[in-house]
Amino acid sequence: MKDVNLLIWLAQLGISVAVPLVGFILLGVWLHNSHGWGFWVVIAGIILGISGGISGLRSSLQYLNKASKSDDEDNPSVISYNDHD
Repeated sequence: MKDVNLLIWLAQLGISVAVPLVGFILLGVWLHNSHGWGFWVVIAGIILGISGGISGLRSSLQYLNKASKSDDEDNPSVISYNDHD
């Protein structure tokens, strides 16, 4: 079951990074081609896509870190530095 959860989180991580990047770039290209806006809108789409991808990566990694810490606290067999006799 743990392997399935890790596989799901790996897919979620990929989606969190790829969708904003691709979406904003495609939006910039569409605005450039359909409305005749300058090439600056494509560059803005790239910048927004990269920042959105970084934000998705950061939030996914924070949640994964928090989930791994809660798993360690729930597992009494794990002995930390201050818990041993």
